Amino acid sequence: MTELGYASALGLGLAGAGHCLGMCGGIAAALNLGGPRSPAVTLAYHAGRIGSYTLLGGLLGFAAGTIDITAWTVGLRYLAGVMLIGMGLYVADWWRGMALLERAGAHLWRPVQRLSSRLLPVRHWTQGFALGLCWGLMPCGLIYSSLAWAATAQHAPTSALMMFLFGLGTLPAMLATSFGAQGLQTFLRRRGLKLLIALLLIASGAWTLYITAAHSGHGNHAGGGDAPMDHSHMHHG
Repeated sequence: MTELGYASALGLGLAGAGHCLGMCGGIAAALNLGGPRSPAVTLAYHAGRIGSYTLLGGLLGFAAGTIDITAWTVGLRYLAGVMLIGMGLYVADWWRGMALLERAGAHLWRPVQRLSSRLLPVRHWTQGFALGLCWGLMPCGLIYSSLAWAATAQHAPTSALMMFLFGLGTLPAMLATSFGAQGLQTFLRRRGLKLLIALLLIASGAWTLYITAAHSGHGNHAGGGDAPMDHSHMHHG
C-alpha cells in the first residue's frame, strides 16, 4: 500500500464529516453533558471508536491474507479500486449504492445495540470507551466500505493502519460536535471540500485499477498466461 492509499484512508474519514455528524453526532454531543468528567468520557469514547475500526481492519486484513492465490490477490486489488471509486461517488452524493451495506449491517447491529444501551447513561470514561468499541459496528456504509477496502491490503498491520487513519479522519468532525465547535463543523461540511476529496478518491481508485490491470497483463504475457504474479510487486503498486 502506497502513501496515496494511506492518504485516501485519512481523506475518506475527513470527507465523511457530514455523514458522521448525522450518524454519530447525537451521541458524541450527549457525551459532553456529563459534568466535570465529560472531556475524559468523550475522549475515551472516540478512542474506543477508532480502536474498533483498527481492530476490525486488522482482523479482515489477516483473514484476506490467509489465501495465497494469485487470482484472489488480483481480484482484491480490483475490488480496492472499485471500492475507492464507489466511496468517492458516495462522498460526493453522486451514487448511493454504498448505502446497501448499511441495510445489510442492520442485522449485525441489533445485538450490539442492545449491549450498548446498557452503558447509558455514561458516567465514567470506561463506559465511554466500551460504548466507542460498540459504535464501530454500527450499520454505516462509510465504515463498512472502508473495512472492505482495507481488507484488500491482505496484510493485518497495513489494514489496521488504514482503518486507524480513517478513524483519525473522522475525529475533527466528531470532536467538533462533542465540544460545540460550530465553525469547524461548518468548514468540514462544505461542499467544495467534499468534492475535492471525492475526486481524489475516484482518481486513486482509477489508478489502482490501471496498475492492477497493467501488472496482470505483464504477468500473463511473461508466463504464457500461467506464470504466477509477483506479489511483492503488486503490493508496491
